[in-house]
Amino acid sequence: MFADARVLLQLLRGMPRNLDPVARLESFYAPQAASYDRFRERLLHGRSELIVELKLPPRARLIEFGAGTGSNLDLLGSRVCEFDSIELVDLCPSLLERARERSIHFPNVRVIAADACAYRPEAPADCVIFSYSLSMIPDWRRALGNAFDILRPGGQLAVADFMPPSAKYPVSRAFWRNWFGHDGVRLDDAHVSSLRQLFPLHRFVVGSAPVPYLPGLKVPYYRFLGTKS
Repeated sequence: MFADARVLLQLLRGMPRNLDPVARLESFYAPQAASYDRFRERLLHGRSELIVELKLPPRARLIEFGAGTGSNLDLLGSRVCEFDSIELVDLCPSLLERARERSIHFPNVRVIAADACAYRPEAPADCVIFSYSLSMIPDWRRALGNAFDILRPGGQLAVADFMPPSAKYPVSRAFWRNWFGHDGVRLDDAHVSSLRQLFPLHRFVVGSAPVPYLPGLKVPYYRFLGTKS
């Protein structure tokens, strides 16, 4: 309960505005880094299903943009060792440190402090993942374009993230945009339309997730799995 209180306090304070990108993320996430995974596993739904849906070749190269603490390694489980390489890319030092601790026994996993808009791997990727990170990247179009460019033909882009409620529900739509926007999460219909345009061959699933300590309220989220033609 105390750990949750620490996370909730940071959420109430919100994401600072007048700092550079790294300092802004560090200011927001460093105080809650120790409790980050426990709280968000109850909030960030659809990730495990997305991981299960990945159909990748043997010795695949995987890159995760906005990887945070690297918690998706736990969802991959024993499959981690089947990859040629997994690159966990993020800008937040405190979360990257958690990712290093989590991946210390996996020689094929690299933890990289870099910008998703500009990072380029040594070789094309078989899969790029945005796990509740696309909505947190201010220049998300550039990040998405970069992900497309580094994917090999036939490679997969996997995304799980929040989305705004339908325009038929303006009150709910405004509430969730403001609620998440306070913490640096930007709900934007254009995310999905851009994904569909870049990846005509795709699978798209929508769900709704309960939010810790907001009983009775659910926020829409989606899973997107696209193949680069």
